[in-house]
Amino acid sequence: MRISVTGCGYLGAVHASAMAQLGHDVVGIDVDAAKIDRLAAGEPPFFEPGLPDLLTESTASGRLRFTTDAAAAANATVHFVAVGTPQTADGNAADLRYVDAAIDGLLPHIGPGHTVVGKSTVPVGTAARLAERVKATGARLAWNPEFLREGFAVDDTVEPDRLVYGVEAGDDSSVAVLDEVYEHALGLGTPRIVTDFATAELVKVSANAFLATKISFINAMAEIAEATGADVTQLADAIGHDARIGRRFLNAGVGFGGGCLPKDIRAFTARADELGRGDAVAFLKEVDAINLRRRKRVVDLATAELGGSVVGRKVAVLGVTFKPNSDDVRDSPALDVAVSLKGLGANVVATDPKGIENARSRHPQLDYVDDVNEALRGADLVILVTEWAEYRQLDPAAARTLVAMPTIIDGRNTLDRDAWVGAGWRYRGMGRD
Repeated sequence: MRISVTGCGYLGAVHASAMAQLGHDVVGIDVDAAKIDRLAAGEPPFFEPGLPDLLTESTASGRLRFTTDAAAAANATVHFVAVGTPQTADGNAADLRYVDAAIDGLLPHIGPGHTVVGKSTVPVGTAARLAERVKATGARLAWNPEFLREGFAVDDTVEPDRLVYGVEAGDDSSVAVLDEVYEHALGLGTPRIVTDFATAELVKVSANAFLATKISFINAMAEIAEATGADVTQLADAIGHDARIGRRFLNAGVGFGGGCLPKDIRAFTARADELGRGDAVAFLKEVDAINLRRRKRVVDLATAELGGSVVGRKVAVLGVTFKPNSDDVRDSPALDVAVSLKGLGANVVATDPKGIENARSRHPQLDYVDDVNEALRGADLVILVTEWAEYRQLDPAAARTLVAMPTIIDGRNTLDRDAWVGAGWRYRGMGRD
């Protein structure tokens, strides 16, 4: 099929590349000329495992190209909108200016036989509003939310765990078009749910709200464990055996971050307030508060371990991205902890396999090093806040020879506590000592 993808950020670049790999003829469109130049050269402007090879193969095949010219969409019949919906600067609501601009850019180039497909995460009611503008051209609108996990985005696009189509009643044509787009995934048995606009919009935000709630629940239990001497990791193991609960996303630590969960639950509560149903999701405000509290808990632990003051003490912070296998530092708990300690007077030295450049652009006041051994050397305290494999696999005996004081705070409860204690370290976890 001939496909256009408007918005070539994280979602759009991955989607465009994957669609081309599956055999479609794809053009990626974005207003950022520098980004387009990098993508056209086969260089992703962000880190995502597997994407460089996919991008190179797709552009070399001739099935994928990139441009800043919105008129290039006229050669396609299926138009994905994959722009960002960040939190507004003055509130919690989603900023829809980029979605509206994307639709405005498409309108002159679409008509009968064309299908516009929204992939951006938007407040419920957005698709219905946009549909009237799209239908005025003779085209159709569908909403097809994304469920990408950073670090696994390529696989999640090529072989998704489910497909959701939001369409107007009786719009069998859009369903048929999306079935053709996703023929590969459907052939593998991927579940497909065809529903209305509102339900499709709610699927993504409610999924993220549920995951955020589960993470904050176990972090709330960590607070109780810290007050009682219980071990939250063993608690999670025990309750996770209940099939109704499950063990996934029951890992206590410094909390969630990134460009999706925090802003999506805030936008969800803002939209619910607009609908007069704010009470229904009022609990999400506490979910958010618990999550942010865990960052402060790490800072408080660090201060306590250094005798009540961090001023002038070297603190090695392992990780700045919000999760491993990503260079994304948006709303990163790790970076938040580092910045907070720096503000309290600590000599913070941060390291990360992929996120240093992005972190430095946001917080140049921190000291960054590429080598984890350099970060550890002479440190009075070590804090692991992003569970990269290279940090989980550190040799505690070798690391002990580098630091000034062998004290580590495991902000992700990911290290082998017995091994670190056995190597002479003072170990502090989250809700487990």
